[in-house]
Amino acid sequence: MMLSILSCKEKSSMEANNEKELPRIAIAGLAIESSTFSPATTDEEAFHARVNEEVFSFYPFLSQDSINRKRADWVPTLRAHALPGGIVTREAYESLVGKTLKMLEENGPYDGLFFDIHGAMSVEGIEDPEGDFILRIREVIGQEPMISTSMDLHGNVSLRLAEQSDLITCYRMAPHEDALESKKRAVDNLLHRLENGLDKPKYKAWIPVPILLPGEKTSTRIEPGKSLYAMLPSITKKEGIIDAAIWIGYAWADEPRNHAVVMVTGDDKEEVSAAAEELANKFWEVRGSFEFVAPTTTLEESFKMALESEQKPFIISDMGDNPTAGGAGDVSWTLKEILARKEFKSEDGPSIIYASIPGPELIEKAKALKVGDPIKAPVGAIVDDRFAGPVELEGVIMAMEQGDVHAETEIVVRVGSVDVIVTKKRKPYHKEADFTRLGLNPRESDIVVVKIGYLVPELYNMRGGWIMALTPGGVDQDLDRLGYKNIIRPMYPLDKDMKEPDLKTRFVPLSD
Repeated sequence: MMLSILSCKEKSSMEANNEKELPRIAIAGLAIESSTFSPATTDEEAFHARVNEEVFSFYPFLSQDSINRKRADWVPTLRAHALPGGIVTREAYESLVGKTLKMLEENGPYDGLFFDIHGAMSVEGIEDPEGDFILRIREVIGQEPMISTSMDLHGNVSLRLAEQSDLITCYRMAPHEDALESKKRAVDNLLHRLENGLDKPKYKAWIPVPILLPGEKTSTRIEPGKSLYAMLPSITKKEGIIDAAIWIGYAWADEPRNHAVVMVTGDDKEEVSAAAEELANKFWEVRGSFEFVAPTTTLEESFKMALESEQKPFIISDMGDNPTAGGAGDVSWTLKEILARKEFKSEDGPSIIYASIPGPELIEKAKALKVGDPIKAPVGAIVDDRFAGPVELEGVIMAMEQGDVHAETEIVVRVGSVDVIVTKKRKPYHKEADFTRLGLNPRESDIVVVKIGYLVPELYNMRGGWIMALTPGGVDQDLDRLGYKNIIRPMYPLDKDMKEPDLKTRFVPLSD
């Protein structure tokens, strides 16, 4: 679908006045981290798409009174962000992409485009969705506009995505405390080039690094990730370099593009190449030093540690079904184990919060009940029943809340000394307010079990003790158990004795 319109340069030359025109920049993007090892699928509704002026709400640095808002004629189209989950249905992808392309076609021409994606979206029948998406955008806007791509460091950079992106960057922190800072950097880099009449960067170095590790082993809170990513700011200050980025990649999808990547962009060929090779070789050099960001053990041992600990709250990460990494979020195995333990059978037992488990049948039944009423209904294992079936939850309703953007309805059911958060739809529990709005106080609880991997800042700062439990699910931390068939081999650490890889610079052709 080609757009027959005048280029921005032609349009500018036809202007009667001599005033300097603002660059015209579109905004578009789809973001999700989706596991191909989960039986779940993701539909269009899960993306909560925002269009037109609503898109600005994603970006405080583009608020109405911000400096950057005044530096360009912005054309927001469609930007959507879904919770990590299962593979995206082809119908959902085609619908969201089609709407984006239609809006781009109707509102062109453009000098640039801010392409805001995650980079780990898997779609039914498409091997490289982000690469497919950006190619289809090019078919509409043409090759002349400059595209600046912003990504999560757990995304994947295919050669196609690298070719069609003129500027590209990703987060430098995991957990992603610098997400907005990174997106702003992508916008600032784009504005700088356009405002100063600079062409597309002359050189893009792309080096695939045959390493595939889970985010829980590559946190920038600890070494070697901390020092590896600390190299980036000084590199980007070098003359002739615009940006440098390291992608860990996404471990829970089985596609050829799933691996680590280093990219450096700039106008000085030697500096760009040297920086990329320095980063890639350093990454490879420290590959054996990556360890889990916290101790890991079995769920049984996790509870033994939690019950013996005087540190409250003791947080247990239920890692295998982490919905923020792509798990279905409804694996019932851990909850079943909790409810079977004698320590939690009595109301006087150690207080424990379990967050959370989807149970639409229980939610529906609760409509006719109120807080304080008994309830009994199955929860969990609707999507992923590979490890345990539904749990028959019988207890007392302690709280009922409506209107959460993800969960829709939340109910707290107390069983013995366990407060189980049951949701209509899956939801991750990351913030203290997620608990307190339900009348729960995680700080005063003896144990908090959360479907998560490494703790996000609020939980991390709240923790007394912490252990990561090696539980089953669609984002199993034991990568050897997943059964990859399509990733490029050899790949570390799946192939621990592999030969030294070729980490020389590969210059990516310019998009035009």
